[in-house]
Amino acid sequence: MPLSDLLYPDNPKRKQELIHLHQELLECMSTNFCATNELVGVLNEHLGCTITHIQMRESSTVKENCDIIIQVMSEIQHQVQKIDSDMKEKLEPVLYQKLYDIKEPELEKIAIAQKVFSIVLGEATSTAGMVAIKLLGSNLLTFTVSKLIGLLAQIGASVLGGISITIIGLGIEMILHAILGAVERNQLLTAVRSYEKHLAEFKAASEKYQRAIREVTSLVRQQVQ
Repeated sequence: MPLSDLLYPDNPKRKQELIHLHQELLECMSTNFCATNELVGVLNEHLGCTITHIQMRESSTVKENCDIIIQVMSEIQHQVQKIDSDMKEKLEPVLYQKLYDIKEPELEKIAIAQKVFSIVLGEATSTAGMVAIKLLGSNLLTFTVSKLIGLLAQIGASVLGGISITIIGLGIEMILHAILGAVERNQLLTAVRSYEKHLAEFKAASEKYQRAIREVTSLVRQQVQ
């Protein structure tokens, strides 16, 4: 048994907690990559966007993977803002206001949006109008993207950021060495608490983000059927 474990008998338990939390973090990131690609596919297919699909890079660090998803989320935000600008530019003020009026029937909003996309894209289906309205009318989606970008940036800048994704398959001691570096073993509790805080916020924001995307993609699937 390592001397540090004799001096600090809770260390073996803390080590296991740290490994488990790291695995949870990577699984949550992976799910976000998949959800983001699903939304990218909808935007590219129905709204004429050209956003590049992304994938986790197992040879890269947590921070580098955070940066990948931050970049595409920022591009999604930019495209939603562009959709709003197109609507505002090509619609009369009264019609534009209708898009954000909660009292207006959604079908009418979709028809208005479809007309604009028919002008912008040359042709557009009702699905394009529906996706546009869902994105524009969902403060949840725009808010959660901003929230998640902020949390990803925090994770990337933290002690977690420098850890390689591939380290997860190399054994407990290797992971601990990568996570802690020069940190003394008696500071494991501090490291665990830091992980727990980041992960709790990240998972909560990720669930909202993924739910917002599912709302859009499920509506698209209903339209296609």
